[in-house]
Amino acid sequence: MLRSVIISGPPAIGKTTIAKGLGEEFDLKYLSGGDVLKEMAKDQGFETDNDDFWDTDEGMSFLNIRKGNSEFDKGVDEKLKKIFLTENVIITSYTLPWLVKDGIKIWLAGSHENSAKRMTMRDNISIQDALGIVKKRYDENRTLYKKLYGFDFGEDLSVFDKIINTDDLGPEQVLEQAKNAVKYYYDTQTITKS
Repeated sequence: MLRSVIISGPPAIGKTTIAKGLGEEFDLKYLSGGDVLKEMAKDQGFETDNDDFWDTDEGMSFLNIRKGNSEFDKGVDEKLKKIFLTENVIITSYTLPWLVKDGIKIWLAGSHENSAKRMTMRDNISIQDALGIVKKRYDENRTLYKKLYGFDFGEDLSVFDKIINTDDLGPEQVLEQAKNAVKYYYDTQTITKS
């Protein structure tokens, strides 16, 4: 009965960790919008094999290409929408919550500083470099999605069923809140359909 779950939020907020945890809990296939976009970058000749591709100079170069050619982002979003409508999945995506109806949509909120700390541990870079990357990616994505679709990424959160502030929580606590949100959604859907 449960169809799909979408996890969104700023860069390096922990979307993948939470999505994979939910996928295991609810037996849902995990799919990353970023991974689909990385496939497109690879097709353009970028070296995308590193997990931290988006935080590298090459990742930033591809971001600049995307700003000039909306076909990359639109192609990813069309592919994700099709999967969302036909499979039971958990998807991490910046844009999908604003582009589809149904499913459960969870926004992971948190400060740039919190994201930068997570990035320093994940990518082994300095806090200053991480903070610069997080801010740039957030601002660039926000501008890109406003231009492409007209929504305010990170500002208009009205499409979300649950908003979890991650700043003072560990990954296990965030995952627990996300699990509870999905269970609540599932229970209310079941009651509504009975």
